Amino acid sequence: MADLFDTGTPVAPPDSAPRPLADRLRPRTLAEVIGQEQVLGPDAPLGVMLDSGSLSSIVFWGPPGVGKTTIARLLADATDLHFVQISAIFTGVPDLRKVFEAAKLRRAGGQGTLLFVDEIHRFNKAQQDGFLPHMEDGTILLVGATTENPSFELNAALLSRAQVLVLERLGLADLERLASRAELALGRTLPLTDAARQALLGMADGDGRALLNLVEQVMAWKVEAPLDAAALGSRLMRRAAQYDKSGDGHYNLISALHKSVRGSDPDAALYWFARMLDAGEDPRYLARRITRMAVEDIGLADPQAQSICLQGWETYERLGSPEGELAIAQALVYLALAPKSNAAYAGYKAARAAARKTGSLMPPKHILNAPTRLMKDHGYGAGYAYDHDAEDGFSGQDYFPETMGRTEFYAPVERGFERDLKKRVEYFARLRDQRKKT
Repeated sequence: MADLFDTGTPVAPPDSAPRPLADRLRPRTLAEVIGQEQVLGPDAPLGVMLDSGSLSSIVFWGPPGVGKTTIARLLADATDLHFVQISAIFTGVPDLRKVFEAAKLRRAGGQGTLLFVDEIHRFNKAQQDGFLPHMEDGTILLVGATTENPSFELNAALLSRAQVLVLERLGLADLERLASRAELALGRTLPLTDAARQALLGMADGDGRALLNLVEQVMAWKVEAPLDAAALGSRLMRRAAQYDKSGDGHYNLISALHKSVRGSDPDAALYWFARMLDAGEDPRYLARRITRMAVEDIGLADPQAQSICLQGWETYERLGSPEGELAIAQALVYLALAPKSNAAYAGYKAARAAARKTGSLMPPKHILNAPTRLMKDHGYGAGYAYDHDAEDGFSGQDYFPETMGRTEFYAPVERGFERDLKKRVEYFARLRDQRKKT
C-alpha cells in the first residue's frame, strides 16, 4: 500500500498532463504564503516557533483551500525535516507502521520526519493513540489537518501533545493578491470587468484553490471583450458555501441565528436563516429550533410568541418549500422584536437542580390525599386549607417539603407581559406574608 502515501520523493507528471494552476503557483517559501498572518507572522505561533528553533507538533484547523498542506510542506523545508504526507481516508494501520518504521530508520541516520496527516479527524480514537509514542520519542513531528472542530474529533491525549492553530478562509484582499499572482504567471489579465472580477472572487468563497481553478477556467475562454458579471454568472456556477449539516458549520450557524434573535436583531436573524436554507438545512429543523427560542428567550414576556412559531411551523407543513419558509421567517422576525425573558427557563433549571439535590423529600402531609383511614390517622390531609374557600382565593399555605422550606425559582422581569406576572408574584407574596402574621 506504499502508493497510498507520499514518501517525499517528487514524481514528475507526464508531458501530456500539464500541472494545474493551483499546483504551479504553490508557494516555495513561507514568505510567499498569502494570508494566515495570525499564525505565520513574526509574533504569531509559527513565526515564534521557527525563530526559536522549537517547532512542535501542530494541528491545523480550517476550511478547505486555505493552505494547510502547503504550510506543512514548507515547514518541513524550513526545518530540514523529511516530509511525508498521508491521508487518513486512505491509510490503514499497516501503512502507518511502515511510515513509523521508515521514520525510525531516518532518525537513526540523523534526519527527522515531519508527518503530515490530512483529514486527521478520520482516524478513530484508537488509531489516534497510535501516534502518541512516536510523537513523544521524537520519531515524528506530527502536523495534522482537519476541517472539523478538534475539540470534538481528536482525543485529549493527542490534543495535549499538539498545538491547535486556526487557519482562516481567505479574505477578498488575499484572493485579489492570489488572482494577480495567477495573472502574472500566465502573462495576461483576466478578461473580466471590475464588477465581474469581484464576482469571481466571491465565487471562490474564501478558498484559494477554488479561485485558481476558476481563474484557469476563465483564462481558457475565447472572448473578444471583457465579460461583465452577468455573463460570468451564466458561464460559471457559484461555489456552494461550506456547510456540513452534522458538523461544525451547522452548529456555528444555528448559534449565530439563536443569538441574533436573543439580541433583538431581525436583520441578522433573517441573514443566518437564509444562509442555513441556502446550504440545504431542513426547514423543519429550523422551525423546531425557532420554537425553542420562543420558549427559552421570550418566554412569558410574550406568551403569543410560542403560538406564532407553532403556527408558522404548521403553515410550512401545509405549504411546503419554498412558500412555507416565509411563515417561519415571519415567526423569526416576531421573536427578534418580542420582549425577552428567560425567567421561566432559568426558574425551571433552578428547580431541576434543587430536585436533584433534595432527592426523595416527601410533600408536607397537609397537601397529601388521605383515601384510607390509616393515612388519615398518620396526618395525611390534616390542616389543608381549600384555597377557594379562603379570602382572595388564596390560603398562603406552604407546599414545599417541610425540611426544605420555601424557595423562589421564578423571578419575572420588567418586560412585556411578564411585568403583569411580576405584579401577581408580588401580590401573592404580600398575601402570603399577611397570612403568616395572622
